[in-house]
Amino acid sequence: MLYPLFFKPISKERLWGGRKLMDFLNKPFHGNEIGESWELSAVSGDESVVSDGPLQGKKINELIEIYKADLVGKSVYERFGNDFPVLIKYIDAQKDLSVQLHPHDHLAKERHNSFGKNEMWYIMDADPGSQLIAGFSKDTDQNEYQQYLQNGQIEDLLHYESVKRGDTFFIRTGTVHAIGAGILLAEIQQTSDVTYRIFDWNRTGQDGNTRELHTELALDAIDFAKRDDHKVVYTAEPNKRNLMVESPYFTTEIIAVRGEMSIQTAQLDSFVVLMAVHGDTEISVDRNTYQLPFGSTVLLPACLTEFTIQANHSEVLMVTI
Repeated sequence: MLYPLFFKPISKERLWGGRKLMDFLNKPFHGNEIGESWELSAVSGDESVVSDGPLQGKKINELIEIYKADLVGKSVYERFGNDFPVLIKYIDAQKDLSVQLHPHDHLAKERHNSFGKNEMWYIMDADPGSQLIAGFSKDTDQNEYQQYLQNGQIEDLLHYESVKRGDTFFIRTGTVHAIGAGILLAEIQQTSDVTYRIFDWNRTGQDGNTRELHTELALDAIDFAKRDDHKVVYTAEPNKRNLMVESPYFTTEIIAVRGEMSIQTAQLDSFVVLMAVHGDTEISVDRNTYQLPFGSTVLLPACLTEFTIQANHSEVLMVTI
């Protein structure tokens, strides 16, 4: 019998990471440069493991092989088979991340036997003055881009956005981007760990060396057009499923929980991932109650067709395929 599944978070040390994942989200990690908490992952070598209940110790890929459509949904299983299609993270940027981009599905499959990486960011907290980079400040082309890069002026070609809690961005494949210092966010993305780094602020790692850049690989993967739709416009009406991002790769809604709300999911034919991005929430399924504290994540199998969420004042992201 399937039930709401919680997984052990996987810590990722990054030279730009800090302590917010532990101090703010109460993650059971150790260190001062923890940049990412992988909440739900089927990336090879980093498969998430169930933390409690009868299925404790099972990996996400094992569960899909056993339960198939009951876990992920019939249409999802027909499309992706035993591959779990999304990677769910919380990210703490104490310092600026590198400027990077991700290849689209075809290029990623051809070069890396991987999905591409369209991704979404929901800002959970931001220090005053925090910014991120999303795309170019003007239309450009490969030649102009390379000139800026060679002259050490790439920063002048990038588009910067000041951010606050609740701001949301959909970063398509090919978009140059970077999370800025002081930002804590929830990230939903295709299952991929393929990244092309194009600029790293000329900094060095603990070994004294600069990190590898992927200048040549990136050239035919970059979208050189200026886009004005990276930032998502949405509403957050209380006790409603408010659409944020709808794409072929995942759909994300936000629920501002004020009291109790029942949600029917049979028509979705998909698993549901809930991310507690503000406040604590309680979930009830089949007369059993589960706590979803701030900063936690739960996977509701597709065969569970109804659940209730309750809180005095919280925000939850709801992710489906």
